[in-house]
Amino acid sequence: MLDGAGARRTAAAVERLVAGYRGGGPAPALRDRDDVAAYAAYRMPATFRAVRAALGALAGAAPGWEPDGHLDVGGGTGAAVWAAAAVWPDRARPTVVLDHAEPALALGRELAAGAAAPAVRGAEWRRHPLGAAPADPGPGRAGLVTVSYVLGELSGDVRRVVVAEAARGAGGGVVVVEPGTPEGYRRVLEARRQLVDAGFTVLAPCPHSAACPMEGTADWCHFAARVQRSALHRRVKGGELGHEDEKFAYVAAVRSAAASPGPGPAPARVVRHPQLRKGQVLLELCTADEGLARTTVSKRQGPRYRAARDVRWGDAWPPAPGD
Repeated sequence: MLDGAGARRTAAAVERLVAGYRGGGPAPALRDRDDVAAYAAYRMPATFRAVRAALGALAGAAPGWEPDGHLDVGGGTGAAVWAAAAVWPDRARPTVVLDHAEPALALGRELAAGAAAPAVRGAEWRRHPLGAAPADPGPGRAGLVTVSYVLGELSGDVRRVVVAEAARGAGGGVVVVEPGTPEGYRRVLEARRQLVDAGFTVLAPCPHSAACPMEGTADWCHFAARVQRSALHRRVKGGELGHEDEKFAYVAAVRSAAASPGPGPAPARVVRHPQLRKGQVLLELCTADEGLARTTVSKRQGPRYRAARDVRWGDAWPPAPGD
């Protein structure tokens, strides 16, 4: 698709997108197919990896639950739809993508037509101005509602409407993903409060649904997903490395009826890169009982030490059996 756009037009579209994203303001508008194709190559791989990580954490906390439908709010070219199909691959389900940008929907529809996953291939792509009216997933509620990399593009009032409608439209769970910046964390925190007030239980990343212990501090809760760059991705981004790390913040919450299958929230979550020392692993954790805590796992602790050496930033601690 980028080849068809022509090298000069593609380069101009990518440069405008890069300038917009690095400017720290609202995401640049996707005006036409050239813009959307450039966006898909520039941002879609990282968005996919971040949303897949968030959905994977939800699946790990509720292994007995699987969405029977998916509503992706502000889904653009459909990265979250592909991510859901990667986490829950074996089942067709009604899938609806809502976005205000018709060029993004058109490209998402075109990409999805060649998908192996029936949930992606059969997705419905609807133009919908976010916050203007309830996000209607069709008959009944969607099992899963995703709102990824959208809230930062909206005013505060519209953000609250979008999250409220996501909560109303979700029969099972809501997952909100934002960039892993202090501002992105604050938007996720606001959405988290709304979901808890609406009766949802937080399953990830938090080990509880109480107040976030990082709120009001100089720190913020975020994680990282490793993105392997293809040759096309490197060319579009002007990078040489074969990978990048996408920083993201997220919350995954479910209605009480969906929270019962599986182990539920992790006892603790690793919130920083583990520090390896000789015969020791130092872990910084968010815990259900103590809030933020530090623990040292020594070689004398045998299996626990081996598990600590394998654990990564963002993982549950201790790992569930079989992880």
